[in-house]
Amino acid sequence: MLKKNVPEKKRKKVLIISYYWPPCGGIGVLRCLKLAKYLSEFGWEPVVYTAENAHYPSYDEGNFKDIPEGMTILKQPIFEPYTFYKKFTGQPKNANVNHALVATDQKRGLRHTISVWIRSNIFIPDARAFWIRPSVKFLVNYLKNNPVDAIFSDGPPHTNNVIACRVKQKTGIPWIADFQDPWTQVDLYERLILTDWADRKYHDLEQETFQNADRITIASPSWKTDLENIGAKNVSVFYYGYDKADFQDLIPQYDKKFTLTHTGLLGADRMPTGLFEAVSELAQENKAFRDAFRFRTVGKTDNEVLQKAKDLGIWDLLEVISQVPREQALQYTANSQMLLLLLNLAGNTMGRIPGKLYEYFAVKRPILCLGPTGSDSDRMISEVKAGFSANYHEKDKIKKLLFHYFQIWQERKVIPLETANFEKYTNYAQTQKIAQLLDQITR
Repeated sequence: MLKKNVPEKKRKKVLIISYYWPPCGGIGVLRCLKLAKYLSEFGWEPVVYTAENAHYPSYDEGNFKDIPEGMTILKQPIFEPYTFYKKFTGQPKNANVNHALVATDQKRGLRHTISVWIRSNIFIPDARAFWIRPSVKFLVNYLKNNPVDAIFSDGPPHTNNVIACRVKQKTGIPWIADFQDPWTQVDLYERLILTDWADRKYHDLEQETFQNADRITIASPSWKTDLENIGAKNVSVFYYGYDKADFQDLIPQYDKKFTLTHTGLLGADRMPTGLFEAVSELAQENKAFRDAFRFRTVGKTDNEVLQKAKDLGIWDLLEVISQVPREQALQYTANSQMLLLLLNLAGNTMGRIPGKLYEYFAVKRPILCLGPTGSDSDRMISEVKAGFSANYHEKDKIKKLLFHYFQIWQERKVIPLETANFEKYTNYAQTQKIAQLLDQITR
């Protein structure tokens, strides 16, 4: 637990509504967790509302260390449909199905399609929809006797933002609606199987959020513009960031192999065909490269991606590691010779800044980013001189970049990286920005 540094009497209170909270693992929990960790240093005391019995995609007990000592945490039960989905699709009880729309270990069949239709048209805005009404009732009653100065909610799941909107409407408390991913503009929205009625409902809820929020924050500059183009006002960029404390005791133990590592979810929407083809050609042309190269995936990897590697004859060059605690994933990252960033092949890719990019910055390993030139991620990597970007189909460019770094590794057995200052991308600096916005909306 962390100790608070600012006297409590000098702080205002902010209610943070977040479905993701320890013991949740993965990247999604960190946005609100790190915000709560540092807010007290800028004059704000967080009060967190979260789910009591959530069905998280992964669990990581290590995240408890970031919860400030003595912080108020409110919890209420939640009903989620995942148990029924797993039974219906014949999956084991312990299967991780939170990302079923993105990555799966199985082939998608009719039952999966039926389940997606139900999720799309019944559970609006998302699978946590049945948590909205009881949460609003609980929070409105709680706030009568335990007032706060502001509300901060984070989506997805955008159930959080719907809850906050309803509470704002009933109490008038100033509210910041945060989007770490867009709502109807997110790539996953295209995978829903929607009736016209459901599609209107999603857009109505989104517009209601725009109209009621005192301030809106989102994770990238391009997405800020996208939101403004559909009616959002008073939008600010709140970068995901990284916490220097997570890396201060991390000692790299550099891989003896020439490793290219991808951490986190690797779905079929990020199929690195050009990369696999480049690796296949280099392995055929250069025995030293074949003997030295390893492509490591750490986290859930879609079966289609693994099959593509098999089809191109590079299966023996893969190291597939399932989900591990975040601390262990960061160690894999720090040990690697190069890091791979894959941007979703979707309409909103220009604004996609995966949370792992900030972690890649923190360990200072060279980055190969696959995605459109000029994207926000490409711009940031260029700004801090942390690597290079290429389009997915640019096999020859990817091949040239890989071989360039391979030659450096052959000479030095470690690839150095001279970078600019990452300070503005720390969680501490980003929390200060949110504190300033909270000050503004409560004046």
